[in-house]
Amino acid sequence: MTTLAKALELRRLLAESTTLSMLRRDHLPIVAAVLGTYLSEPDDRIATEDLHERFDADLEELRDHFSLGNTSAKAYCDDWRNAGILTRRPASGARGETYELSAPGFDALRILNQLQEPRSTLTESRLISLATTLHSLAIDTDPDQTRRLEALQRERDAIDEQIARIRSGELETLDVDRARERVADILMQAQNLPADFARVRSRFEDLNHDLRTSLLDNDASVGTVLDDVFRGVDMIESSDEGRTFSAFSSLIRDPERTAIFEADVAAILEREFAVDLSPRTRRALRQLMRAMKQGNREVNQSLTEFARGLRRYVRSQDFQRDREMRGLLQEALRTAASVRTAVKPYAPIGIALDLTSVHLHSVGAIIPHDPSDFEAGETLADADAGEASLARLAAIARETEIDFAELAENVNQSFSSSDQLTVDPVTVADVLERFPATQGLASVIGLLSLASLHGEVDIDNSDVLTWTGADGVARSATVIRHVFTKEIDA
Repeated sequence: MTTLAKALELRRLLAESTTLSMLRRDHLPIVAAVLGTYLSEPDDRIATEDLHERFDADLEELRDHFSLGNTSAKAYCDDWRNAGILTRRPASGARGETYELSAPGFDALRILNQLQEPRSTLTESRLISLATTLHSLAIDTDPDQTRRLEALQRERDAIDEQIARIRSGELETLDVDRARERVADILMQAQNLPADFARVRSRFEDLNHDLRTSLLDNDASVGTVLDDVFRGVDMIESSDEGRTFSAFSSLIRDPERTAIFEADVAAILEREFAVDLSPRTRRALRQLMRAMKQGNREVNQSLTEFARGLRRYVRSQDFQRDREMRGLLQEALRTAASVRTAVKPYAPIGIALDLTSVHLHSVGAIIPHDPSDFEAGETLADADAGEASLARLAAIARETEIDFAELAENVNQSFSSSDQLTVDPVTVADVLERFPATQGLASVIGLLSLASLHGEVDIDNSDVLTWTGADGVARSATVIRHVFTKEIDA
């Protein structure tokens, strides 16, 4: 490939790649932080309204450090969805829609994580894995029976020698550093799983769209597609992507392989070197099989829905109506193309067409009418007029307001001891000991408030305040000492 051809190919990649487009965004830190917080795991999915609400709350803090303007969270999410970073799907088992991260979004977050936490790719475990896979490929593809037998014999001899050493007591285990290196290499490979699952789902969606489009084409392939659908052949599952994923799915669903995998993970986490692994690493190892099963389940569910929808589309004869509409549109376009040189697009044609006055909105924005929202309740009856009692009104006022006048009088009386003025300051505890709280907790709060305004707060000491509540139960609380230094002026 020449330099020019390579440059042109890279220019096209820069223009078409959603991952690179995300990495070139002006507010990349905001995009990566929000999506990494709420949608970075393989099975993360969040309702659209929930993400908008949480993101709006985050924007209040982010605007103090970034120039974000007044753009709302919904506007940001719509922009990311149009850019292919977010995927919006109908919620399964509930009303509304959900957001999830697309495959390019996972790729971009993975690139940023690798830049934040760079890891050496030239590790012993990776080289061993590479050499083992290459050696296995060389043996499995060798057509010479003699060479294959010799290679297998050498492997058996090596295994027998290792068994003999272990039986003789020569047991060697990996050191801590090499064991941690292999764990990191395993988790690095697992980081690609979310993007792989999202990419497979996206490919199945495209394939489903292509198959539906093929049903509308007037060519010989339509009959073949119809015959396969009516015979019950899942066209999507029989595609290259479907067959590849089916092979992976069969391995995940194999109970023996799954049991061995989970037993190996449990054994690794019990080793001595695993004690010093971070909680995040231990959790990632423990949930590795669960993440693969969850991704496999979601892709299988999408595959089943697409296959059923394709068969339903054909059996319900909806494709015939769409094909007829497609034919009418193509005929209109051909007619318009033939007269484009003689008739201008804005020329009057003598036909009045009344446009609809209904404003088009998203189905998700429709709010069903709920008659109970407009119920005012039972009609209030007129109360009988009566005489107002001053004592009753005063009692009601004491139930709703703190009697500061009574509390100030109690404080002033606490400074007086017979005819002699007390020298030491008076604390809130002293006032409550001499004058019990007539309003319960409200009196205690009132005294603390007065002491804050007309006294001092001693943060180095504390007092135990006691009072009796309205229910007759004695209560106490330990609070910072509040001191009155003088009488409260009336």
